[in-house]
Amino acid sequence: MDTFALIVTIGVALGFTYTNGFHDSANAIATSVSTRALTPRAALAMAAVMNLAGAFLGSGVAKTVSEGLIATPHGDKGMGILFAALVGAIVWNLVTWYFGLPSSSSHALFGGMVGAALAGGTEVIWSGVLEKVVIPMFISPFVGLLLGYLVMVVILWMFRKANPHKAKRGFRIAQTVSAAGMALGHGLQDAQKTMGIVVMALVIADVEGQGDAIPMWVKIACALTLSLGTYAGGWRIMRTLGRRIIELDPPQGFAAETTAASVMYTASFMFHAPISTTHVITSAIMGVGSTKGSRAVRWGVAKNIVMGWFITMPAAALVAAACYWVVLLAFG
Repeated sequence: MDTFALIVTIGVALGFTYTNGFHDSANAIATSVSTRALTPRAALAMAAVMNLAGAFLGSGVAKTVSEGLIATPHGDKGMGILFAALVGAIVWNLVTWYFGLPSSSSHALFGGMVGAALAGGTEVIWSGVLEKVVIPMFISPFVGLLLGYLVMVVILWMFRKANPHKAKRGFRIAQTVSAAGMALGHGLQDAQKTMGIVVMALVIADVEGQGDAIPMWVKIACALTLSLGTYAGGWRIMRTLGRRIIELDPPQGFAAETTAASVMYTASFMFHAPISTTHVITSAIMGVGSTKGSRAVRWGVAKNIVMGWFITMPAAALVAAACYWVVLLAFG
């Protein structure tokens, strides 16, 4: 196996992780920044540290990505498939970042994997794609929407007699905890997705065996790169999540973050499902906002975001397939 191809593929995987970090940093901190619970730089620093910590909490999601979506390809062809899958995901991340659309980096990666695998003639494990990607893609936003609404209803009832100014001040403090929990869940989910890709590259190169434990250097490299990307920030997407869907106050921000973090922990530890942090926090914000009435949520913006969810996988798949054919023409 060409060592250079392995190094390039791992480098591109880390590049994807970096774009994932600055693309999805808004997921963890947009609500706490928009409610002024945290300053942007303090929120980014906190999110970077918690992303780093979350990456070491498990490996179930990484195993799903490395073994449960496509059959492990072999040889130079296999490395080309992984390279194309990553390029497809990176391109889609950059496009959606430019337009400020909080699409899912996770589904960009999964779409890239499926598109490159189909172009390269590698088996796609459709049952795994359906059970671990497609079904959670539809279920997790509905769960986030419903739980966000219910959590906010409970908060409104519990604090119905409280002084509004004191309550908001208390929730600003509480948001530092909920935002940290959200960032920890983001690290738990998204760092592991790249770990799964790097492990697959190592298996293709015969450096690791199928089913081996994730090497510590892979965990550290993916976690650090995600944290660096997170600290770089994603200001365009942060404005969409924090202001354009609904004007959040501290209790709403706390409810949305708590809901999203709970869903991510459940998906990671119970189901090993690589869900989208973007889908979950966005739907939680919508659910929380709907307690003020349907007009409180800017559903036009929400509709555009949801449309982005549905086109992410096929768009990334097409880019990845095109990239694979380019690699094939260039290197045979």
